Amino acid sequence: MSEPVNDHNAVTEEFVRERRFARQCALLFLYQADQQGDWGNLSRNLAILKRQVAEFPECPEGIAFERAWSFAEKLSRGVCEKRTELDERIAECATNWSVDRMSVIDRNIIRLTAFQLIHCPQVPPAAAINEAVELAKEYGHKDSSRFVNGVVDRLWRQHCPPEA
Repeated sequence: MSEPVNDHNAVTEEFVRERRFARQCALLFLYQADQQGDWGNLSRNLAILKRQVAEFPECPEGIAFERAWSFAEKLSRGVCEKRTELDERIAECATNWSVDRMSVIDRNIIRLTAFQLIHCPQVPPAAAINEAVELAKEYGHKDSSRFVNGVVDRLWRQHCPPEA
């Protein structure tokens, strides 16, 4: 299926849906790694997750799965490789909260967003932060979206280049 050439909104909507799905997949990967304490075996664990999510009934219709998965894999690998650095930066921005004290969902949404803000210059900061809030609303507890928004906003202001 080729992308529509003249319908900018259709391409944009598809792109947004692909990126959202990719972030959901990355969050699932990070959640599992955190819960199991298994931050190694990236290639094996990502291959297992890819097979699982390809069969999800929730997999959005009409997205380019391989392109979405490529972004999910980039995010997952990046967070795993930079986790210590990200956690240090997050700890500086999470007033009165240690990273270990945060809920598993919240800390991994924040890690995912911190990686995008700091290491993915092609991702607009507003998009990364907005998607973090949406993930927190969907998967977190009732106060997650406010908490996540506060931490990632502070992180963006303190650690991202001014031109971002």
